[in-house]
Amino acid sequence: MASTTVKLIDIAVNFTDGMFKGMYHGKQCHAADIPAVLARAWAAGVDRIIVTGGSLKESREALEIAETDGRLFCTVGVHPTRCGEFEESGDPEGHFQSLLALAKEGIQKGKVVAVGECGLDYDRLHFCPSDIQKKYFEKQFELAEAVKLPMFLHMRAAGEDFSEIVSRNGYRFPGGVTHSFTGTAEERDKLLSFEKMFIGINGCSLKTIENLEVVRGIPAERMMVETDSPYCDIKNTHAGIQFVKSVWPSKKKEKYEPGSTVKGRNEPCLVRQVLEVVAGCKGIADIEGLSKTLYHNTCRLFFPHDLDASADAQLEGGTGTDVQPS
Repeated sequence: MASTTVKLIDIAVNFTDGMFKGMYHGKQCHAADIPAVLARAWAAGVDRIIVTGGSLKESREALEIAETDGRLFCTVGVHPTRCGEFEESGDPEGHFQSLLALAKEGIQKGKVVAVGECGLDYDRLHFCPSDIQKKYFEKQFELAEAVKLPMFLHMRAAGEDFSEIVSRNGYRFPGGVTHSFTGTAEERDKLLSFEKMFIGINGCSLKTIENLEVVRGIPAERMMVETDSPYCDIKNTHAGIQFVKSVWPSKKKEKYEPGSTVKGRNEPCLVRQVLEVVAGCKGIADIEGLSKTLYHNTCRLFFPHDLDASADAQLEGGTGTDVQPS
């Protein structure tokens, strides 16, 4: 089990996924267990979680889940593989207005912190063709501009088109994170050339020796960590496994126990492992210091009022502050 000397924010959890309702491949294996999953996360030093929305329906559900705990927040947006829903609705503009209304409602409730998950995914064109993906990726910058929120971004096998669209719309959003990054060194450097862009790292980012080399070149000041659970866990076959120190008891889904993780199902407490692999591959011994930097990055983008309040409190107390202005 992990000690709680680190404070982490998991920026990507798919709590709307059936696995957190105990459903695997259409079969009910155990009861819904988000409370048990959250208890493990908080005990492991996770301070906040962002629940990702990937469609209008999912974004509504993500907001409902976020309202159940003060430490949960969410995104509103449409994933590239589901952008067909705009036209399938029969009223693309009406669908967009529904997203906008939901985002405004969630902001008013203090829960919606980003527009997304949106972007481009050319690995899965069978779900949605590239022209539709591009059209509605571009459209969601209108959403970010209207509500003045950062963007939670997805880029898979589409580096050139993604960067071109982000570049063209840079003035419309206050910053973003390209999450679950698995790209090349060139794609990394292109993302880092956008001054308002962070890169999100999870188990899928740490599979191969090449992945670790790419991650090594991301400055800690431009990085965030995530699980993207229930997917993207760090497996025993991954290059990054050598750096993992924290482990939790696990059971097969058929032998589910509330006190154990489910084998093969990722969950937020395991963001601690992502931190350990990032520290290991970058040769950083001070894991607590690294967690502070990553925490600050995440607050700077998604919770900027926290940084302002922290700086104000330290100034009022007559002490210096190590919080850098964003």
